[in-house]
Amino acid sequence: MEKIVQQIFAESIEVKQGTLKKNLVAIMSASEAVIKALSSGHKLFFCGNGGSAADSQHIAAEFVGRFQKERKAWPAIALTTDSSALTALGNDYSFDIVFSRQLQALGQKGDCLIAISTSGNSKNVLEAARQAKALGITSIAVTGGNGGQLAPLCDIAIIAASSKTARIQESHLVIFHTICELVENSLA
Repeated sequence: MEKIVQQIFAESIEVKQGTLKKNLVAIMSASEAVIKALSSGHKLFFCGNGGSAADSQHIAAEFVGRFQKERKAWPAIALTTDSSALTALGNDYSFDIVFSRQLQALGQKGDCLIAISTSGNSKNVLEAARQAKALGITSIAVTGGNGGQLAPLCDIAIIAASSKTARIQESHLVIFHTICELVENSLA
């Protein structure tokens, strides 16, 4: 058991180091895009499924509440949280449009979408990225593996250096916390 625990931690550290090496510029660019949106009075939107839905809610809450500094609240919306909208859209249309339809209703040019998919191939996240492009909303892909279909659809792509979902999600959390800290350092 001890060997397995050590192996998991070693792998997680290795993936995070590889992710940093591959994505340093993209992480800084994503932070700058978020800073630009918030400093010009625009909103952040987050979307993803499963663990990525939980990350969407977690990170949106960091912006609305606070990360490490006392500051004013910033407008951040997890498109994963409105159960009535999700179920009505999924039932009346298709689960593929549950995020894009909300973005169409709530988004505007100058906003920023953080689209999260460990595979980069979640259909509803892809549709949200397409909707963002149509609305002039800056889009940031946060994904893993080879980036899937999502990475090329977005303005900025951050791709965790793994194809294992658990390691990708662990790296995503570090990426999001890094962005939060850079944004707070700049705007708070």
